[in-house]
Amino acid sequence: MTTIEQPTVRRTEARRATATTGEATTATAPAPASAPSPRTAPRTAPRTAPRTAPPQERRHLRLNPRRSRWAATLEGSVYLAAAAGIAFMVADGALMNSGFYGWLGMMGRALGIIAAVMMMAMVLLASRAPWIERFVGHDHAIAAHTRYGITSTVVMLLHIVVVTVSDAHTAGQNAASQLIAYWSYDWFMAWALISLGAILLTLATSFTAARIRIPYHQWHAIHLVTYIAVAAAVPHQFLQGSTFRDGGAAWWFWLALWVVSIGSFVWWRIGVPLVARRRHRAYVADVWSEADGSVTIAVAGSGLARTKARAGQFVNLSFGPWGAVREMHPYSLSAAPGDTWQFTIKPLGDASAKAAKLAPGTAVWFEGPFGTFTHRERTGDDLVLVGAGVGLTPLVALLEDAPATGDIAMVVRGRHREELPLLDVIERLVHSRGARYSAIIGRRGRTWGSRHQEATFVGSIRRPDNTDVYICGPSTWADQVEEDVLRAGVPAHAVHREEYSW
Repeated sequence: MTTIEQPTVRRTEARRATATTGEATTATAPAPASAPSPRTAPRTAPRTAPRTAPPQERRHLRLNPRRSRWAATLEGSVYLAAAAGIAFMVADGALMNSGFYGWLGMMGRALGIIAAVMMMAMVLLASRAPWIERFVGHDHAIAAHTRYGITSTVVMLLHIVVVTVSDAHTAGQNAASQLIAYWSYDWFMAWALISLGAILLTLATSFTAARIRIPYHQWHAIHLVTYIAVAAAVPHQFLQGSTFRDGGAAWWFWLALWVVSIGSFVWWRIGVPLVARRRHRAYVADVWSEADGSVTIAVAGSGLARTKARAGQFVNLSFGPWGAVREMHPYSLSAAPGDTWQFTIKPLGDASAKAAKLAPGTAVWFEGPFGTFTHRERTGDDLVLVGAGVGLTPLVALLEDAPATGDIAMVVRGRHREELPLLDVIERLVHSRGARYSAIIGRRGRTWGSRHQEATFVGSIRRPDNTDVYICGPSTWADQVEEDVLRAGVPAHAVHREEYSW
């Protein structure tokens, strides 16, 4: 294997060479000899690299020990709350039911309790409460939110089926007639049925195949309706459930759980952005075009530094005087944050295309910052940043804000040099930071490198047990990079990725 290294070239010369040949071009800035850099793989390398673990398992392993403990504590709290709810039901005399249908009704009530607790967890995980973002991580919280959402819907459907069959036997009618009869019971049962329909709609849109066909703003609106639907189902639990009608410890227990869950969502998703708008008065300070066609938006305001934003994080943004009622979109910070924030956006979708046309002075509404894709998560002294396409933007901020200690390497990947955002900024930063730098340009090959420049980190990271690797780019490509980095000996907890897909 030979290390990818070529003499230092000026940016204009490198761009001209790439435009002429269309093949791989690399540039290396002066750096300590110990800094890691990718190496070219032999042509006989297998077409598909061996997988170290399924993506879901690797994502779990990437949780550092502290975040893993917090995630386990949160999940354990869900089980504990469900067990406590069932214990209150048993204490209310549920075991006194006799006969098959009596026990069936009791099972239905238990399923309803489990579904309710999972829905609380689902809403809480989507609340963007700071303690969840900090200790669990935004990407892992949303993954758990999706898992609880799907599971709670299935359990809730079982609850409805089982309770309907039991009640139908008691009423002496078939299950379909009993289900229709619930509508006439009282207002809270009608609300519960409407809630069921809205939640089923959200479940359908949560599958990837369906999401591809639904624009983000429609998907976002459907999910907001679902949170309202969950709240609409709560009254039937207190007014229809026999465990709660008489008040007591069970009533206060469930009320506290729902207040924490829904209250956190309302405060952090609605109250905090309103407070942030009033406190910071954020606005678009400047907008300029980059060489690759992307647009950088500078946001200023009163005391933005007090938000304690960190390089590598992202912020949910909406623009204009009516931004409070519009869906917010996540954008990564593309420069180290301070009194101003910078976001570099590729105008590919409807929202990003509109953002590219913003005028200075436009009001900015924001949530965040979010994410644990920061230097705060580092465990080693050396640093490797690997990015492709738009995934380079948070890495630019990380490169700019990297501590002076340890070796730094930056690897960028793209089909054409002219398509890579902020490449001139990256090359200026690697030169000023004394970082090792490789640009791998060309069509996709058998590895995460290009067709003419197959790359691997195996054997090129001098101190893998003392190195943190940050990866950002298309998920399939990032999976290949991560597998290669793990084979190079970097510990799983030192490989950092943040999932931004909705």
